[in-house]
Amino acid sequence: MRAFPMALVMTAAVVTSASAQSFGPSSSGVADTIGINRIVAVVGDSVILQTDLAAQLAAIRESGRPVPKDSAGQAQLAHDVLDQLVNEKLLLQEAQREKLDVTDDEVSDQVAQSVQQVRSRFSSDSEYRAELQKAGFGSPTEFKRYQTELAKSQLLQQKLIQKLRTDGKLTAAAVSQAEIDSAFKQLKATGQLKPLPATVTFRQIIVTPEPSRREDSVARAKADSLLAELNHGGDFAEIAKHESMDEASKALGGELGWQRRSSKLLPLFERVIFSLPPGKVSPVFRTTLGYHIVEVERAQPSEVKVRQILIRPQIDSADIAAAQRRADSVAALWRGGADFDSLVAKYHDPSEYKLIADPFPRSQLPKTYQAAFAGKKANDITNPFRIEDKARHAVKFVVAQLTSVEDGHDPTLADYQSTIREQLGQERAYEHYMDELRQKTFVSIRY
Repeated sequence: MRAFPMALVMTAAVVTSASAQSFGPSSSGVADTIGINRIVAVVGDSVILQTDLAAQLAAIRESGRPVPKDSAGQAQLAHDVLDQLVNEKLLLQEAQREKLDVTDDEVSDQVAQSVQQVRSRFSSDSEYRAELQKAGFGSPTEFKRYQTELAKSQLLQQKLIQKLRTDGKLTAAAVSQAEIDSAFKQLKATGQLKPLPATVTFRQIIVTPEPSRREDSVARAKADSLLAELNHGGDFAEIAKHESMDEASKALGGELGWQRRSSKLLPLFERVIFSLPPGKVSPVFRTTLGYHIVEVERAQPSEVKVRQILIRPQIDSADIAAAQRRADSVAALWRGGADFDSLVAKYHDPSEYKLIADPFPRSQLPKTYQAAFAGKKANDITNPFRIEDKARHAVKFVVAQLTSVEDGHDPTLADYQSTIREQLGQERAYEHYMDELRQKTFVSIRY
């Protein structure tokens, strides 16, 4: 039974994900147990080299995971890691047979994040380069190539696992209650289950100030003028840099990156971006965020790469006061028995979440939420409270109802039963699938 919270073995990248946060092979510690054979395993038409195994063992050490100090324990760890590397090769070969691929954008995003994570550990470029050279990388470019190969491997494995699940070839196996009980006892006995924090679930109605008709007309006219400029040959990215009011994308020329169909997107925004052919600019359209103009740069079957220009109507103190009065009305109507969904349809800002259904730690809530929820019981409805939407430079008002309240407590079987059942079932399905791959593929362990 793996440590809990258990990183899903279904990703088939338990070891390689650790290496994405380290540099490479080391000549000290557990890596010395590998021996001198350069080829330590053959998997189909691929080989695993001594340096591959050394790199993964070094990654484990550098990630802070405990490493055995005795030779027998180190040898067992090396065997376990090699087994993971064999599984990785098998999965990559199967992904190739399934004709799966990853895009340059998918890889570059992950590589940029990994490289930045490593670079952030050092106070200067010279220190960063010196550490890279110690780890065997001649330059940051060489290190980036190393991270690129890791990212491709991980993403391909993830895509294969997802396809297997979709095709029904990797469904969770049955697990008995006795096995769940045993796993829970083991986790608890080894101190891997920490006390659970106080949590809440809640639903909310967020009221956003609405601009006056005059300010709305001003914003619309501004958006129309920018669209006219674009239609006469204006550069979208340059206009976005100077005119867009979306602070998150403005400096990037309105770049929003690749967008998938998602409940996180406003419905109208989603409809527009997935109806535009690449290279086309949309008409001006309005959402609760303001007036948008979007351009689709590239398109794939399930996602599009988008830029936007956003013009927001100005909000003044009178608009904010009117929003607070609407929030007061919402609280009164809700307490008086009004239907939640009806209130949402009339008052709620659709760009905001209306339901937090998974238990959320109280200590991680924003301070305004913590204060509003203090002393409240399940089903209590808060008074309206003010929040600051810093990304949009907006004031909003929240009316929330706590749907569950849980005090902090020591972990019980009930807290983890469904998670352990699912994890054990997935691990069994994965192990069964890997056994099948090994049976139809030549595998020779030479370490």
